[in-house]
Amino acid sequence: MKAYRGEPVIFADRAPEDRRAELVVERLTLRFGGITAVGNVDLKVSTGELVSVIGPNGAGKTSLLNCITGYYRAQEGRILFNGKDISNLPTHRHIEHGIGRTFQNIELFPGMTVLANLLLARHLHCRYGFAAASLFSGKAKSEEIRQRRIIEEIIDFLEIQSIRKKLVGSLPYGMRKRVELGRALALEPKLLILDEPFAGMNLEEKEDMVRFLLELSESWGQTMILVEHDMSIVMSISSRIMVLNFGEKLAEGTPGEIQGNPDVVRAYLGDRSEEPAGTDRAGGGR
Repeated sequence: MKAYRGEPVIFADRAPEDRRAELVVERLTLRFGGITAVGNVDLKVSTGELVSVIGPNGAGKTSLLNCITGYYRAQEGRILFNGKDISNLPTHRHIEHGIGRTFQNIELFPGMTVLANLLLARHLHCRYGFAAASLFSGKAKSEEIRQRRIIEEIIDFLEIQSIRKKLVGSLPYGMRKRVELGRALALEPKLLILDEPFAGMNLEEKEDMVRFLLELSESWGQTMILVEHDMSIVMSISSRIMVLNFGEKLAEGTPGEIQGNPDVVRAYLGDRSEEPAGTDRAGGGR
């Protein structure tokens, strides 16, 4: 980020209470018929943390995220965000409370430009009605300028100035992932949830994304939950890691504690001493 080194001016204006992101997941259980996707899981995330959720295929990672963001409703347990029970709220109310996310499969509008996709995410913060918009009155005009300024800061931060007017569908996969991160940031989330943001990226694209996430964590103080299978990234940027296996919590701790946990090694990480040199061990799926 060059023009707005450290943190965008607009976001820096937020009061401490507007940054607060205290998530408490208690005894969460989600079933699909006779299958338990998430079983009695507890999770706490504090303001400013970057917590990663890892586990093998079918561990329940995305199902957990879908409950936190309101796409699924768990049969048991509850989800508290900043002291409010959001367990049964619809998805759009989760967003209003300050929870934004990216998706495993990119959920952008491919026939629209990068700029248009980012601006769409600002609808939540627009402070004028239909009449003012139709007439493009002074209030609407000044509000549009304010929203555009925020988007421009995000574009500068993610270094996507050169593709701002390009159709999303014409972009390479890794760049679309970057745009999706930008759209999530445009919501001004208190809690940012990232579902496999590095999937499908080459090494250079991964390095750029790591740089952006570290800047978000260290300079912006952004609270994040990350689901990812690249263990070299997870171990290097996470404050704390929770491991899921068959829908249940297997372990939780610092990166060092997780790497040294024999149960985690057996279930997911594997014994690296038996692998050929140069092996890049990573899982896939959910």
